[in-house]
Amino acid sequence: MSPAQDRPTRADYVEWRRATTRWRDDDAYGHLNNATYYELFDTAVNAYLYEATGLQVRLLPQIGVVAETSCRYFREIGFPAPIDMGLVVDKVGTSSIIYRIGLFQGGDGSPEEVAAAEGRFVHVYVDNTDPARPSTPMPDPIRAAVSKLLVSSQPAGE
Repeated sequence: MSPAQDRPTRADYVEWRRATTRWRDDDAYGHLNNATYYELFDTAVNAYLYEATGLQVRLLPQIGVVAETSCRYFREIGFPAPIDMGLVVDKVGTSSIIYRIGLFQGGDGSPEEVAAAEGRFVHVYVDNTDPARPSTPMPDPIRAAVSKLLVSSQPAGE
């Protein structure tokens, strides 16, 4: 996404998932509840990791815990239409990954379609065998999977 762009488009994302909205996802105001956006971000990231690695990621000796999340809301979305979730990685570090997830609903699916919301989601890998959970380098299969989503010129591992 160029700095001049206010809102990301479908062309800004590499991997796609679709979520079915549910009646309970809407709040009293008739649009998607704020907490549901974060559930969608978490689902997009972790479903990708499961599928791309073939591993039960929650059972690995090193697991990704959420260190930071945020959301920019551009327009309302909600039940009953499905939501397309675009996924991209901005940075892969030694023990952390910065994802962006765009939420799209409606429209014709053209590359120019703009996101209804965009989330930032940071995973930090920790030692799942140590109760103190110190940070640790991410597993190689995770690094390989997320590197495929990397869009910046930043080399993996920095």
